[in-house]
Amino acid sequence: MRDVVIIEAPSVLGLRPSGVEELAGALLGAGLAEGLGAVSAGRVEPPSYDPVRDPVTGVLNPAGIAAYSVALADAVGGVLDAGRFPVVLGGDCSILLGNLLALRRRGRPGLLFLDGHTDFYQPAAEPVGEVASMELALATGRGPDVLAALEGRRPLVRDEDVVALGFRDEEESAAAGMQPLPPALHAMDLGTVRTMGAARAADRAVALLRDTAYWVHVDVDVLDDAVMPAVDYRLPDGLTWAELETVLRTALTGPGAVGFDVTIFNPRLDPDGSIAAALTASLLRAFGTRD
Repeated sequence: MRDVVIIEAPSVLGLRPSGVEELAGALLGAGLAEGLGAVSAGRVEPPSYDPVRDPVTGVLNPAGIAAYSVALADAVGGVLDAGRFPVVLGGDCSILLGNLLALRRRGRPGLLFLDGHTDFYQPAAEPVGEVASMELALATGRGPDVLAALEGRRPLVRDEDVVALGFRDEEESAAAGMQPLPPALHAMDLGTVRTMGAARAADRAVALLRDTAYWVHVDVDVLDDAVMPAVDYRLPDGLTWAELETVLRTALTGPGAVGFDVTIFNPRLDPDGSIAAALTASLLRAFGTRD
């Protein structure tokens, strides 16, 4: 079992104050820390949210996200240096930059990217400038320097060291003019996962990341909208609980896995707490702490 340390990262700088900042409280209230046998490394507080799109970069809160990424990387790095396993509870998907920065400071990271969306927008194509729609592009070095070249470490992760798994936004992103995924990036959309089966897809993903210390990122909108409606940008279909658990169990038991984050779950869209309870139970099963 992993020696887990939980870091709360309630940033909405890449989205808006919609409720995702309450994710950590909801999952911790549902028993995540106790189930993982985890201790807390505290909470990394974000700067104030600015709703005005930056005219130079075309994104919201570029300086705030850059500063937050450095602070989060410091916190994650402290956990890594202690030989423990960081579990970072978002927040929006822009927290991925800080998590990867912590790994990039220490070598060559990999990334297993589980998201219903590819999040590869360039600022000109993102309707309101939300970094939570472009963090994968930024992490691979594409976009304004303030975010794509954090600490001069462009890219945070190489194209060939990324596996994007379970996305289903191809038509939507193409219609919006999103830049295409690069050919070296390993793309396994929802249809591919279904054709291969979750177990084979997970094995393939881990094999592709075998030369790296890799981070596992989960945006909960990778799940089927029927079981995970508590997200801000909904899409039909998605992974079942069992499929997600299969992928995560394989990924988290791989020798290269060094950290994990979960983002985008919005407790305000889960008034009775039932989805938070289901998500927590699913994560505990994925970590192997619950049958």
